Amino acid sequence: MEKAKIVVVGAGPAGIAVAVEAKAAGIEPVVVLERSDKPCETIHKFYHPGKRVDAVYRKVKVEPIGICRFDTCSKEEFLELMEQYIKDYQLDIRYNQEVHKIEKTNDCFRIHAGKDTVIEAPVVVVAIGIFGRPNRPRYVLPKEVRDRIFLGTQAEIPEHFKKVLVVGGGDSAAETACYLADKGAQVFLSYRRPKFFRINETNLAELEKRVQEGKITLMMETDIEGVEPAPEGVKANFKDGRQMVFDAIFYCLGGSTPENFLRAAGVEVEGKRPKVDEYYETNVPGLFLAGDLVFEKGSIMAAFNSAHKVVEGIKMRYLERLERGC
Repeated sequence: MEKAKIVVVGAGPAGIAVAVEAKAAGIEPVVVLERSDKPCETIHKFYHPGKRVDAVYRKVKVEPIGICRFDTCSKEEFLELMEQYIKDYQLDIRYNQEVHKIEKTNDCFRIHAGKDTVIEAPVVVVAIGIFGRPNRPRYVLPKEVRDRIFLGTQAEIPEHFKKVLVVGGGDSAAETACYLADKGAQVFLSYRRPKFFRINETNLAELEKRVQEGKITLMMETDIEGVEPAPEGVKANFKDGRQMVFDAIFYCLGGSTPENFLRAAGVEVEGKRPKVDEYYETNVPGLFLAGDLVFEKGSIMAAFNSAHKVVEGIKMRYLERLERGC
């Protein structure tokens, strides 16, 4: 059975930063298990070309405390930076290896991934982002329109989608609406509140500009009770009685903690948030969390910092166990 000192679950920004911090501290081998075929899959998938990656999140500047850091840049520049970290620190990332079970035996963990991968390690860090599992609307999405329904924006948008509906009131909804408008689509933005309160100033200014240009129509205080197939696309049935047909609907409703996965590993969850201490260690000794899982509303810089704190905690509490191994 393969053995490692630390197994990191997830090769997003937090997972990569954990591996970087561990390698810099002289901890080896560190294995990163990633379910997709590339690092930072969420950014690849949900960030459109040229999308801004903000170092300052919702007006909160997070000062970097660890190795990984960045300034506000484009999607492409950020992904290039992450690839450089992977190369510089010679990270061992195993792709197409979705972790489906973490079990503890004495002072070690057995991590089961992919078809037949099993790795033993004294320490595990779970660094899967909440947006890997984006929130869905409460109502059923008929299978007949699944090719016209998107959870968040996508890197590639079919050109034949000319009339689209974006649902949501946060930054991702504003950015998606602006991106689609710039692609030439007629965009409608539905939000259940009378005004926006979660959009940063830059995105709000960009949204208002396109509203004034007639590229985006705001539908404030509207809520959808269901969708259904229509000959021309997908029909949205609003609670106020209106019915509108669109080529596609983009839901930007945020993400949720992968609660069942954590509970199966023995992690205590309070409300919908996992319980962690100051080093983001869970109630399961040796099992740490990093990134979005440990923040109410996280940012990439905060995710980098959480990785630094996690490795600090590992060095403080588990060096002897790491040296002993499994």
